[in-house]
Amino acid sequence: MLNAVLRGLAAATLAVLPLTVPAPAHAAETLPLAGAVATLPLGTESRDGYDRDAFRHWNTGADPSDGCNTRAEVLLSEAVEPPMVGPGCRLTGGRWWSYYDQVWVTSASGLDIDHMVPLAESWDSGASAWTAQRREAYANDQGASTSLVAVTARSNRSKSDQDPAEWLPLATGVHCRYIAEWVATKLRWSLTADEAEVAALREAAGGCPGQSVTYETVA
Repeated sequence: MLNAVLRGLAAATLAVLPLTVPAPAHAAETLPLAGAVATLPLGTESRDGYDRDAFRHWNTGADPSDGCNTRAEVLLSEAVEPPMVGPGCRLTGGRWWSYYDQVWVTSASGLDIDHMVPLAESWDSGASAWTAQRREAYANDQGASTSLVAVTARSNRSKSDQDPAEWLPLATGVHCRYIAEWVATKLRWSLTADEAEVAALREAAGGCPGQSVTYETVA
């Protein structure tokens, strides 16, 4: 009887988990960057049928009670100097560090929230077969600090939907970090990588001997 009650409580808990914090499949794993790249499943990418609206964002965020959507919650969590939060979660003041281009930003309106692996790239790499609920969870993922990144609008739009074979941050000193976060996101969501992408990641990993990748896969 007790076991049945405990199972019921566990099921109820999972049922109310916000879509921004997906349930992990297992404990976090840490690998050297080169080993993590070798773990990526190889696949052929296709953008057939892609529609950005297939990924609902920004939703009510990890804490629906705070009145802030996912974008605002990411800005609050990544602020070096916290902004003031006004009615309707309007942010004023604050300071952020855009690591892609090594720029300080003092206005929330000057920042984009970048999906580390862009929505279109995730579609190409497996998300086309997901449910709408899983795509929403991906688009609003605050369960890993590397999934969503506050950066300058300029750098985010320069990146667009390109993978590391096509684009890397302007600041060369952050390439190892960026590659590690890209690989961590793909492994977290069990997304594939194509041959050109894997080749670029493997080459980049060769220049990052001390870099590790930590990820926790999503069920």
